[in-house]
Amino acid sequence: MKFNFGKLLLIFTVIPFIELSILLELAARTSALTTLALIIITGIVGAYFAKDQGRRVLTAIQAELNTGRMPAGELLHGLCVLIGGILLLTPGILTDLFGFSLLFPATRTLYIEAMKKYMKGHFNLSGVSMHSGGASNYQYYD
Repeated sequence: MKFNFGKLLLIFTVIPFIELSILLELAARTSALTTLALIIITGIVGAYFAKDQGRRVLTAIQAELNTGRMPAGELLHGLCVLIGGILLLTPGILTDLFGFSLLFPATRTLYIEAMKKYMKGHFNLSGVSMHSGGASNYQYYD
């Protein structure tokens, strides 16, 4: 993956500036207390929902492992839940909206499908070979 300074600059400077502008505008239109309450409530609700979804993903991972399958899809769901939880703990309206969308299974699935398409376009994921001891067993996953 190529290092792109422009994207990092956008993520760490422009997005927080936009978030702060939205929060200040919200505080001006309502009150500072309302804005603070919104930040705290979304953090609490987000943490609870992330914990709940995280448990569900862990259960799905354990079920896949118990049947002897690699839980690749479930691991992507877990990554989305983790990122969504982090975004919900970050103060801001846009990060909260994106964070909640990563926690809802229906929208999370859309993001995962987009990630898979991106990965297939940028990486050779045609197969995985597994070797065990002296005998070679090849298993291919799509």
